[in-house]
Amino acid sequence: MNKIAFIFPGQGAQYVGMAKDFYEAFPIVRETFEEASRILSTDFTRLILEGPEAELILTKNSQPAIFIVSVALLRCIQEQFPHLQPAICAGLSLGEYTALYASGRISFADALQIVAARGKYMQEACQEQQGTMRVVLGLDPAIVAAHLPAGVWIANLNCPGQVVIAGVSSAMAQAEELLKAQGAKRVLPLDVSGAFHTPLMKSAQEKLKASLLAVSLHESATQLVMNVPGDFVDFSSEIREHLIAQVASPTQWEKGIRLLEDVDLFVEIGPGKTLTGMNKKIGVKGQTLNIEKTTDLDTLRVQLESFYAATPQR
Repeated sequence: MNKIAFIFPGQGAQYVGMAKDFYEAFPIVRETFEEASRILSTDFTRLILEGPEAELILTKNSQPAIFIVSVALLRCIQEQFPHLQPAICAGLSLGEYTALYASGRISFADALQIVAARGKYMQEACQEQQGTMRVVLGLDPAIVAAHLPAGVWIANLNCPGQVVIAGVSSAMAQAEELLKAQGAKRVLPLDVSGAFHTPLMKSAQEKLKASLLAVSLHESATQLVMNVPGDFVDFSSEIREHLIAQVASPTQWEKGIRLLEDVDLFVEIGPGKTLTGMNKKIGVKGQTLNIEKTTDLDTLRVQLESFYAATPQR
């Protein structure tokens, strides 16, 4: 069979009005928004579709909002293309929870509640220790790692030429100067409110640990690639350990994607086109499609027909 991977974006992809056209066109999307709002006792439908932006970008809100949108689009795709089944799922940071859900390892309610708790705890950690994140363009990770001041760490290894650093706000200007002196093309701020995937998130990690150890996880034939090892993970005990570690550890996205050489088609599901862009920079052999707007469903339909007609069955 042709091998398909579903990939899901993380925090930073949010924007007011994401999935609005899906919400207006498909009952399954409206039902998902309403279900999520009931579970969390918060009107996420209003927040996602109307904002305000200042409220949406708060970590406690942006994480569940992106998860809700990604699951709503996933459910719509499953309804429209019932034979489109992924062999592999992966998600960047927050997106890892959507990948867990998409692979059938966790229920929607359980994943949503953990994501909401994760966002809340990470925002509390942000308030305890002021931090920020920046993306460094054009430097090798080893050079970046060797020229970071105290209080700044590598947070995400996303794709060639792109390394995300994070740390205490007071040290980030120094980090930018040091890295530009080493030849960094640009050092750009990210639209997040803290230093995620660093030791500054230890308090959030500890608070979330109990929930992750208690949640029910199920076996699945769909393979899962996780951020911390940048590798396939099969056993529930290891999945829990990596989810806990991920809060305060760097994500190895590029490493994980490079394992997927035999994937014929990647489908990025959720707001933005970040992962599609990363796939291009990584140079994956398979085709990548992005599903963010309803018109993308038509593109997916046409390209799937072409894909199955042109790709030899293994």
